[in-house]
Amino acid sequence: MTADPELVARLVASTGLTPGEAARVVEDVVAFHAETLEEYVRRRHARLKTYGAKNAEIFARIAEELATRVVAPPPLSERQLRRIVYG
Repeated sequence: MTADPELVARLVASTGLTPGEAARVVEDVVAFHAETLEEYVRRRHARLKTYGAKNAEIFARIAEELATRVVAPPPLSERQLRRIVYG
């Protein structure tokens, strides 16, 4: 994926980043938002589990986070989130 040249130019003008740095930022942001729902839920679950969080709080937090995504999915129940993580 190639970063949009107009967006890169705007970032360069407004932030002082080099064109290469700005392009990398755009590509990173696009990649982050291109992550599928399932990938996001699994990644966040694993990350929160690493820090000792319990499943009940993890799934509540993930549900809250999903509602604030740029393209938010429909609300998911704890059961639906568990199925994504555990199958």
